[in-house]
Amino acid sequence: MSLSDFQWASRVADIAPFHVMALLGRARELQAEGRDIIHMEIGEPDFSSPPQVIEAGRQALADGHTGYTPAMGIPELREAIAGHYQKAYGVKVDPARILVTPGASGALLLLAALLVNPGDQVMMADPTYPCNRNFMRLFEGQSQLVPVGADSHFQLNADHIEQHWNAKTRAAMLATPSNPTGTLVSLDQLTEISQAVNAKKGALICDEIYQGLTYGVEAQTALAVNDDAFVINSFSKYFGMTGWRLGWLVAPECAMPELEKLAQNVFLSATTPSQYAALAAFQPDTIALLEERRAEFARRRDYLLPALRELGMSIPVTPEGAFYIYAGIDHLTDDSFGWCQDLLEEEGVATTPGLDFGIAGARTTVRFAYAASIDKLEEAVERIGRFIQKRA
Repeated sequence: MSLSDFQWASRVADIAPFHVMALLGRARELQAEGRDIIHMEIGEPDFSSPPQVIEAGRQALADGHTGYTPAMGIPELREAIAGHYQKAYGVKVDPARILVTPGASGALLLLAALLVNPGDQVMMADPTYPCNRNFMRLFEGQSQLVPVGADSHFQLNADHIEQHWNAKTRAAMLATPSNPTGTLVSLDQLTEISQAVNAKKGALICDEIYQGLTYGVEAQTALAVNDDAFVINSFSKYFGMTGWRLGWLVAPECAMPELEKLAQNVFLSATTPSQYAALAAFQPDTIALLEERRAEFARRRDYLLPALRELGMSIPVTPEGAFYIYAGIDHLTDDSFGWCQDLLEEEGVATTPGLDFGIAGARTTVRFAYAASIDKLEEAVERIGRFIQKRA
């Protein structure tokens, strides 16, 4: 028998590819042909890693930090992360409750393994980041998607927990700031959600990988109101370390032995040079640079948001974090993927269709990332306006 006749595991068919990757591949093809492409599809800061981090990474290699580390991460980094929570958010976290992971994805992988039995459900907002639901499927669980709208800032709230929790629901997962909407969950709302989840004897998972990237409001953490929350974070977004593949998980003390056991088996440890490089991410001069970059993201949002609204796009809630704008285009198309394809081919602007983020409104929404310079964004708006006019 040829492997071409082999039947793959059934879970593979249930995990959809990122639609945006097809668009990204085509965008790169067009660039190779000499076309000028403006990238608004990629969820990646356009700034390089801070020079302090790069130098620390070089030094780690020179110092021979190339072997395995403890599965939980090097003690110095766990302590530095705990110190960051204390300094930035006034929250005391025991370093023993922090597990360093290969990206935030590594943290979610461990949580799915820890919390989900076959058939269990994890409640999450629709729209949401696709990996959140796909990781549950990997462990034979299910994502329980709850359609959310502008009335709840595209976030779950305590009423959703009360209304949709069922016998199979095991946990609720929030993302604040959210991908794709850029919206936040306030501390008051987090308190209400925590109380609702606790009353159901469930677990609360908080995706905080865009923490720090907020505009006009102070960054917060769910740990300020719920010490038992499972909190996922990353060095990729605010700290600008996407390719270093480093994140972390804060979990209740009672879960740490099981999480350590899982980490030992799943990935053994996070990348060693990356861990030593990340120590420099918390230096005062690094934080000062990152705050300058945050201010630049705020300027970009403040330009792009009204510009897209002037083009007639529906953005009922002002995004207060991350670097995304989630726009309704139902008056323009009922095929967001086709619309994004045509925009790329005709005008050279790459965007992400709502199909990647859920079911509700997926065919009539587009995510715009403002991880490009304002000059590029201005050019993109001009091109998008021209594209819309041609179709009017």
